Amino acid sequence: MNDRYVLHNVKRVNEDAIDIVIENGKIAEVTASGSGRGRRVVDFSGMYVSSGWIDIHVHAFAKLAPYGDEIDEIGIKHGVTTIVDAGSCGADRIAELIASSEQARTNVLAFLNISRIGLNRIDELSNLEWIDKHRVAQAVEQHRDKIVGLKARISKSVVGGNGIEPLFIAKLLSRAADLPLMVHIGSGPPSIEEVVSLMDNRDIITHYLNGKANNLFDATGKPLQVLKDAIERGVHLDVGHGTASFSFRAAEAAKRHGIGLHTISTDIYRGNRLNGPVYNMAHVLSKFLYLGYSLEEVILAVTSNAADWLRKPELGRIQAGDPAYLTLFTLNREPLELVDSEGDKRVTDISIQTKGVVVNGELMEC
Repeated sequence: MNDRYVLHNVKRVNEDAIDIVIENGKIAEVTASGSGRGRRVVDFSGMYVSSGWIDIHVHAFAKLAPYGDEIDEIGIKHGVTTIVDAGSCGADRIAELIASSEQARTNVLAFLNISRIGLNRIDELSNLEWIDKHRVAQAVEQHRDKIVGLKARISKSVVGGNGIEPLFIAKLLSRAADLPLMVHIGSGPPSIEEVVSLMDNRDIITHYLNGKANNLFDATGKPLQVLKDAIERGVHLDVGHGTASFSFRAAEAAKRHGIGLHTISTDIYRGNRLNGPVYNMAHVLSKFLYLGYSLEEVILAVTSNAADWLRKPELGRIQAGDPAYLTLFTLNREPLELVDSEGDKRVTDISIQTKGVVVNGELMEC
């Protein structure tokens, strides 16, 4: 941690070559390539560097199945320095998640599930008695340094016969806690129009590129008016790829109509990490390169865009004096098959491969 060392000749995504000097867990200097000085110099010629990648939708509570995984397996081992657990735990177990994060190297934040049982069941909003308003407020108060928002999964299999009611409650809880709300969208009822019309500035729609019938684009690929209105209100769009929530068809429609790109997240857990279609953040980012976004646009969606939403700008920049969170990666120019959540296959000739991270000043290989 106290060693002063230099990441030599790394490239920003705009191709500018720089040296980054790390000391005492922080970025000490950002200087022209070849001018950095330290006790050791690590040559990363040819590699790109960005601020550390941020994945704002993961499932990192390893005790849960199927939606759980080990923190560092979905974090630093794959180039992600900060993860945000997206509602794996409600008030019953959020303290356990936070305790487990203290044993990991990856930086961990969390959305609190409004259902106290979290993902112990996958229909966690089918019984309104599981939404304990007092317990939500208590958990937020106890863990405000880690909890960045509330989470409600508003799709048929989760809410059961309760329809839109859990979202009404979630919005009340969100306002009471002065925290934004991440809303998982999926199959209806409730309808997508009902759901999105209730969302406000800084709330997050996750899975906005899903290909299910109840999605945000019409049969011709045009964005629904309710989506355009939400964007005007400042609602944030998050990918949340997952096993069942990313469609190339929807993503192509979004790009065609200038919708997004706000944040790219994986919705990763053990099953879709090992068996696909997610695998890791770099694999998901490569899908957006395939779609025609520039490298700069793609990396912004996992760095400064995410950091700005979190209101932690220091996580999304490379600047002297900030904690040293960095991701090192290369571009691989070989054919790679990409598969979306509907089994639609594409082949790309350029993909991202992570090589290393710096977390709190410590350099580690991916």
